[in-house]
Amino acid sequence: MKADSIRGHLDALLLAALEDGPLHGYAIIEALQARSGGVLDLPTGSVYPALRRLERARYVSGKWSTVGGRRRRTYQLTRAGKEALAGERAEWSQFTSAINGVLGGNA
Repeated sequence: MKADSIRGHLDALLLAALEDGPLHGYAIIEALQARSGGVLDLPTGSVYPALRRLERARYVSGKWSTVGGRRRRTYQLTRAGKEALAGERAEWSQFTSAINGVLGGNA
């Protein structure tokens, strides 16, 4: 999948990955890859800055922990993040409906 295809949707994807519970950064990448059937293989260079942006917006909260001698940051959705995800889903539904109307071939 082209990187441009997910531009503008990364925040929604990250919020959705956290919907089932807290995950550390690399686990979020793995969850997105698994849930997309391997299609989404997001680079850490895109994911971590987006997570920091979502944290500043208070859509996710993060806390440091040490596991196996390695520090990692675990993120979880906040109430505002859940509301933002609901809004993103509504927008996505409207967007995909409009695009299907044009590209769906049922003129």
